[in-house]
Amino acid sequence: MGQLKLTGITKSYNKTQVIKPIDLTIDEGEFAVFVGPSGCGKSTMLRMIAGLEEITSGTVEIDGQVVNDLPPVKRGISMVFQSYALYPHMSVFENIAFPLRVARMEESEVKALVHKAADVLKLTERLEHRPGELSGGQRQRVAIGRAIVREPQIFLFDEPLSNLDAALRADMRVELSRLHSKLGNTMIYVTHDQIEAMTMADKIVVLRDGIIEQVGSPLELFHKPANKFVAGFIGNPNMNFMPCLCTKVEALSVTVSLHTGITAKIPVPGTDVAVGDTLTLGIRPSDMTVGAGEVSIPFTPEVVERLGNETVIYGATGGDTPLCVVADGNVRVQTGEVQTFGFSSVDAHLFRANGVAFARKVDLAALAELD
Repeated sequence: MGQLKLTGITKSYNKTQVIKPIDLTIDEGEFAVFVGPSGCGKSTMLRMIAGLEEITSGTVEIDGQVVNDLPPVKRGISMVFQSYALYPHMSVFENIAFPLRVARMEESEVKALVHKAADVLKLTERLEHRPGELSGGQRQRVAIGRAIVREPQIFLFDEPLSNLDAALRADMRVELSRLHSKLGNTMIYVTHDQIEAMTMADKIVVLRDGIIEQVGSPLELFHKPANKFVAGFIGNPNMNFMPCLCTKVEALSVTVSLHTGITAKIPVPGTDVAVGDTLTLGIRPSDMTVGAGEVSIPFTPEVVERLGNETVIYGATGGDTPLCVVADGNVRVQTGEVQTFGFSSVDAHLFRANGVAFARKVDLAALAELD
């Protein structure tokens, strides 16, 4: 079990509403990630689910039971915090066993559950050590072990990797994904890092200013973002955005003119748009090529980052619009010299003046088979 359902939940501080009415269902066994910029409300939502933050209105249901008035310990959840929250004077064993001691569990059962969790997290040889003798990644595994032994229906993670260095974060992402596969519990994970969201989630919930912008699989949000905000937030480097003007409308396409005077025929339905409308064309850096393409634009490279397997090129088009291109690691590019870069219209995204995306024809089922 472990289904979570939020119905019309809100959170206000005095007269300021920080979480607008939100409806969301997370199914049993899903790994859901709340992602968004700082201050968007993702940690507040997690704390409301956990019972650490009072809900202003709406209901939180776990497996069909409304838990609004239940204390955290009665909700069938375990939470892992950003700061580890370990007791420095206790051994790893006692840190993991702490919630079981509080529940007055039999010593034999305590030992069995602690050793089971330690085996899953590869901490068996560290059980007699104290937190000060462990690395950051090992401390985080101890915090996760303390959550595991309670055998919760739902795990809650509040930016658990933000205190780790880049290499260790990558290792821990893999470990958490393996842990989810092994345990099969519902997991809800909060982060501002869209790479963590893309690599770990079954379902991503993108938040901004206390509202949900879009919910979907990583591939759905990457290939079919609902609006310009989601398109710019998901993907690394960020999507390129170029202002344009609608010059022709057909049933299955919209032709636009970029500020450079170059036109592009984008294969999206020509509904609710008229000639003369101001639009935005989006193209991901990885969908651009060095040299001419179906749509070619002049581009002046200003910064070239060589990462070995790929080269990331930053610069601007003729209208001073920032542009980024991800090219092959061996590509030859000179900074300060105007060059031609291209892309295919089928890879382009188109957004209305209010930021809402035009529908794109993408076979998500076929892409999902690659996962």
